[in-house]
Amino acid sequence: MLRRWAEVLEVLAVATRLGFTCFGGPIAHIGYFRDEYVHRRRWVDDRTYADLVALCGFLPGPASSELGIALGTLRAGLLGGLAAWIGFALPSAVALVLFAYGVAAFGTADAGWLHGLKVVAVAVVAQAVWGMARMLCPDRERASIAVVAAVIALSWPSQLAQIVIIVGAGVIGWRFLPAATEGPSSVLQVPISRRVSLIALAALVLLLVGLPIARQLSPSQPLAVFDSFFRAGSLVLGGGHVVLPLLQTAVVQPGWVTNEEFLAGYGAAQAVPGPLFTFAAYLGAVMKAPPNGWLGGLLALVAIFLPAFLYVFAALPWWDTLRRMSPLQSALNGTNAGVVGILVAAFYHPVWTSAILTAVDFGLALVAGVLLMLWKVPPWLVVVFCAVAAALLQRV
Repeated sequence: MLRRWAEVLEVLAVATRLGFTCFGGPIAHIGYFRDEYVHRRRWVDDRTYADLVALCGFLPGPASSELGIALGTLRAGLLGGLAAWIGFALPSAVALVLFAYGVAAFGTADAGWLHGLKVVAVAVVAQAVWGMARMLCPDRERASIAVVAAVIALSWPSQLAQIVIIVGAGVIGWRFLPAATEGPSSVLQVPISRRVSLIALAALVLLLVGLPIARQLSPSQPLAVFDSFFRAGSLVLGGGHVVLPLLQTAVVQPGWVTNEEFLAGYGAAQAVPGPLFTFAAYLGAVMKAPPNGWLGGLLALVAIFLPAFLYVFAALPWWDTLRRMSPLQSALNGTNAGVVGILVAAFYHPVWTSAILTAVDFGLALVAGVLLMLWKVPPWLVVVFCAVAAALLQRV
């Protein structure tokens, strides 16, 4: 028993250090994790790590956080998975809640530096769109799926449309895209029984179905917030920046958060390490009506990450079987192309339309894009540059 608790504390310590140092988004996180967990600590070998990366890329939700949860679970059981998430997510969540208090205290009106955060969001999302399009839409079939998905998302801006796009793209991929040909790799050993996985899956389905019903039967702001963020964390495929349109629909359309506050927070999220999904903590804290402040941030944070735990715990014991199903991989290829289309639509609205108001804004976004994509400047430094530059330009 003492040994297991020592392992849990070890996972917490290592994950917390990563939470303070992992800049650069999910792909960079995977590199940091491989260096720490595979090469330095040898908790898993390269083959097992590759299997986990494949699994977390397949699951909806924040891929890098799910990877950390899976690694922590392999090391120290279910509590190890929880410790891995707390350590990795807490530093950025606390920073973004503090930023939300600053926004609430000083407001967003006529703040040049906040407009700079919206401008840098243009460059960050453009980088994400380009990188995901190159990786997930390498042929004309998947590129065509992405274009159609973008047109639908722009013409029908709602959360329902995004669900329809994801499901429809998966069906098209299953029916028309070539089947995967990769063979199976080594058996993945996990300390989770199939009984636990079925309980996690049942809880996920129960919450997805039950929360909207409970929200209608008993109107409550905390319940509505939990439902909205839980649904965003459950349905997003691709993680990271792909959650942007889901969250924008969930919090801006009902009037909980203004579009200016939303994009300012999204820009600030680029300046902190750890998972981008901790952006939810900022949104929960900056909301107009209770729960807000740190309590609202905690509620939104738990709600958006809870599906990640349920997905990982539900899928791990079955992954060896699932990854051998070629039709499932074909459906995933189509779904990923649809996700790229949704992200293209989000890049245009609300990111571009709310941030690029003048030629100067476009020039600043262009500089930020060059710094990120060509010069490989750390994202947090680009965020600081854009905030300062926008504040100075406002004074000119």
